[in-house]
Amino acid sequence: MPVFLSRRTVLKSSAVLATGLVVSPAIIGRATAATMKMKVSSSLANDPKYANGRVYFDNLVKQLKATGLDGQIELAFFPDNQLGQEIDVINSVKLGVIDMMLSGSSISANLVPLVGTFDLGYLFSSFEQQTKAFDAGATKSIEAALLKGANIRVIAWAYNFGSRSVLAKKPVKTPEDLAGLKIRTLPNPVITECLRLMGAAATPLAFGEIYTALQAGVLDGLEHDPPTVVSSKFFETAKFYALTKHNFSPLAVYFSETTFGRMDAKLREGFVDAAQKAAADTRVHGLAVEKEALDVLTQKGVTIIDCDREAFRKRVLPQTDNFVKARPEAKPIVDAIRATQA
Repeated sequence: MPVFLSRRTVLKSSAVLATGLVVSPAIIGRATAATMKMKVSSSLANDPKYANGRVYFDNLVKQLKATGLDGQIELAFFPDNQLGQEIDVINSVKLGVIDMMLSGSSISANLVPLVGTFDLGYLFSSFEQQTKAFDAGATKSIEAALLKGANIRVIAWAYNFGSRSVLAKKPVKTPEDLAGLKIRTLPNPVITECLRLMGAAATPLAFGEIYTALQAGVLDGLEHDPPTVVSSKFFETAKFYALTKHNFSPLAVYFSETTFGRMDAKLREGFVDAAQKAAADTRVHGLAVEKEALDVLTQKGVTIIDCDREAFRKRVLPQTDNFVKARPEAKPIVDAIRATQA
């Protein structure tokens, strides 16, 4: 049965480690002398239904058990920013300090700008279309660039749980309604530019700081998918959710190339296979919980607004052409994605 680390446990462990004592983390797996230990990070809450990180982790555990690899691999799961903000964690994965990170593609664009192609507004029309594009090879050059430029291997792709839309403290139906609102975006220039084009005062901020910023009035809203709004309780601070659906963000399973290189070849092959099967399971789950999360938000008093998406899309259209002009290597990726839109 999985055991997960609480923030309090992490702090206690850090204090003990500072004294020179060794503390064994909570783990999943049957430890042996030859067991390979790995740390897995997610910024989202430890929610087994609505948080993609926890759902993916549970699916990975299931796949490892099914193949008997749980006796050779020991995974410790750290949700809710326990290992630091995402920008710090992705750099730790790059250095091999953290083995694995579950997050959207956006965070790695800070290390390798080409990854930002997947963040372009209204580039994908659905997650099903995204899968077609990825199966057709749209991820290959991105994966190669990330491996070469950041020492990070993407071993699987899943979905964030629903398209990203705008949760705000006032109703948003048109770009004019969004004008001047301080909307949190990922610390990523492509997504920030997308929200700026949509009309918002786009405000980059680390995920772990969103809730208190909304409470304090530093933010007027944020853009995220419905299950994350539920699991992180952002509905407590903003009550209008406009279905802009401006981004269908892929969930990446980031794996340190340093860790990958330490793995025995047979173990590596089995682990990657389990990781990819877990991603497929997570995609199915993600599609199912988006609608359910919207129903939960309605029950929590959030007004769901079917806004003028076409007006937002028209404003954002120039972004893709400008991105490709600045980075010609992105053109084949964009072309491969657009080829699957019909």
